[in-house]
Amino acid sequence: MRFAVVRFPGTWSDRDCRHALVDVLGQRADIVWHRETSLAGFDAVVLPGGFSYGDYLRCGAIARFSPVMEAVGRAAAAGMPVIGICNGFQVLCESGLLPGALMRNRGLRFRCEWTHLRVEGGGSPWTAGIAPGEVLRIPISHGEGSYQAGPDTLDALERAGRVLFRYCDERGQPAPAANPNGSARNVAGVRNEAGNVVGLMPHPERAAEHIVGGVDGNRIWQSVIEAAAEVAA
Repeated sequence: MRFAVVRFPGTWSDRDCRHALVDVLGQRADIVWHRETSLAGFDAVVLPGGFSYGDYLRCGAIARFSPVMEAVGRAAAAGMPVIGICNGFQVLCESGLLPGALMRNRGLRFRCEWTHLRVEGGGSPWTAGIAPGEVLRIPISHGEGSYQAGPDTLDALERAGRVLFRYCDERGQPAPAANPNGSARNVAGVRNEAGNVVGLMPHPERAAEHIVGGVDGNRIWQSVIEAAAEVAA
């Protein structure tokens, strides 16, 4: 499987994503500069974490105008798997590819720590190999990761199973103390209606090897790899 890992000015997690995909999981992954206008030849798109354009104006608000985002929009509409991680999630929300917005953390402090995530809804290749209710241990690293949306939007996401990840404790309970940033309803990640576009604040690429603390992030990458293999078969 060949992944396009998009690099904006200020992106810093692109090499981490590529390392997890290539060196750990044996896939193909290329760094794609934000001025590219085509994603031909790729099977999936990754918008990594970082501080695109220095997070000036609003996180992801400038990156959404980069030429590559038109190609990302076309790929998403065609059904290609797309994932936005941290700043990439912010870019997807700013681009209208996912609902909601990421706001300043509760307490206005940058949070860099391990969190527990309960896998919620289905219908996405990014979680196809993970049973609903399973708990993953994946770190966060952000200052503006509080997911917010209006009550009607949140209700609609819940009904459609589009809340994909929720912050929880080790036992899988979404307690207030397990919410690191004040996200509405402990939401850590959502998907689009079709399920191919996913955004989450935690960093699966930082949970790819035991030496860095755990490998639960690989479950997300492996899910989309296996889903693609099933389609190809």
